[in-house]
Amino acid sequence: MSIIPVILCGGSGTRLWPLSRKSLPKQFAPLIDNKSLIEHTLIRLQAFKDDNGVSSPVMCVAAEEHRFFVQSAMQTVNSTGQILLEPVAKNTAPAMALAALKAKPEDLLLFCPADHHIADVEGFRDMVVQGVDAARQGQLVTFGVAPSFPSTAYGYIEVSSANLDVNGSNKSLSSQVSPQKVARFIEKPNADRAAELILGGKVLWNAGIFLAKAKSLLQALEKHAPDIVSVCTESMKNASVDGVFVRPNSQLFSTCRSQSIDYAVMEKDPSVVVVPFHGQWSDVGSWNAVAALASPDHEGNRIVGQGYAQDTTNTYIHAGARPVVALGVDNLIIIDTADALLVANSDHVEQVKDVVSLLSEQGVEQATQHRRVARPWGWYDSVDQGARFQVKRIGVKPGASLSLQKHHHRAEHWIVVKGTGRITCGEKVFLLTENQSTYIPIGEVHRLENPGTLELEIIEVQSGSYLGEDDIVRLEDNYGRTGGA
Repeated sequence: MSIIPVILCGGSGTRLWPLSRKSLPKQFAPLIDNKSLIEHTLIRLQAFKDDNGVSSPVMCVAAEEHRFFVQSAMQTVNSTGQILLEPVAKNTAPAMALAALKAKPEDLLLFCPADHHIADVEGFRDMVVQGVDAARQGQLVTFGVAPSFPSTAYGYIEVSSANLDVNGSNKSLSSQVSPQKVARFIEKPNADRAAELILGGKVLWNAGIFLAKAKSLLQALEKHAPDIVSVCTESMKNASVDGVFVRPNSQLFSTCRSQSIDYAVMEKDPSVVVVPFHGQWSDVGSWNAVAALASPDHEGNRIVGQGYAQDTTNTYIHAGARPVVALGVDNLIIIDTADALLVANSDHVEQVKDVVSLLSEQGVEQATQHRRVARPWGWYDSVDQGARFQVKRIGVKPGASLSLQKHHHRAEHWIVVKGTGRITCGEKVFLLTENQSTYIPIGEVHRLENPGTLELEIIEVQSGSYLGEDDIVRLEDNYGRTGGA
């Protein structure tokens, strides 16, 4: 019986602002070795093979607005499978229910968050294998990380007091990998309580990773959260399929209540067991956690990109686009992006989410949107704008095309700087190569395509009375989109 990985792609990741934003949550941002966390997760899960020795197809559960991020990540690492699209975020219990309903009853489903980092792929696979027999027997298996310090950032799993040997002393969790009976789940504690839990020797960090047969999970949901499984069942009966995308009925699914799988099932069901994991694991939940994944220099500085440190100690610099210099400082987190900069004391990084809320309340666009915006056909970067004009760099993937469209309020000038573009402008269709340009009048039907094998890049200069992304009238689109943006 093969294991089917299910990747849970929800989450906004505001703690990693300004790199992670609502328009590009942390699981899709290039955080580690220039790869996104979802790409690392997909690669890690390729270790699980089907009965023919081929990597098992994955199921991803994601938000509708992030569907092309997920699809692009799967294509980048050569993963196959389906993407279940939630019309509304409803937390992990409904998301896992959708996947279980899509699977066959006897399928073993391995549920993994898309935004975790686990460097030890072999150790991760061995950990999962330890839970297979229990899952086959109908138990719900979760996985806990052996704690290395009394963290207040994670929830805890306490094993049952039944884990006593014949002499009445506790078995050491540091040496066990077999499933252990769960006594209870513990919410994120304060520092004193965390230290007390660690000293007790019977707790693991809650990793939020689960293994279960599809039917076992659905039976547990029917017992503890019947309303959730009922709504999900009805919404999947009316699901539509568009290539790799599976869409539950939006109207029905939107009536489902939001709840985590821990609250809905795991804290209540007596069949839950936990397998300890002893490798390196991070939920990448703060900039301190990201910094810990980089190697420090002799002054304790950790630098990614074009960062420079002079007379500086214990500082993390993430500089993606331009040189960033830290001079004479200590214990800072410095995150530089094209349109926003964060400088924080590392002791205050948990407050980043509060800063994002404040910026959002004040209408600061950079709180939620990046200057560079991903699209299914490629990307665009808003370089400059002013009264009645806007300048963009546009990249189009090989073989991709923008929609056939027109604008009511703006004209566009296109200059090809790399590659070859096929241009539709009214009744004319023609090619443009490097250093050639064209003009799209207001109201003219047009399209930009990349017929080549290399990325096409153009500079677009928009001019007109209104330049919003919603001034797009789509006449034909390869990606099922309507309206603007």
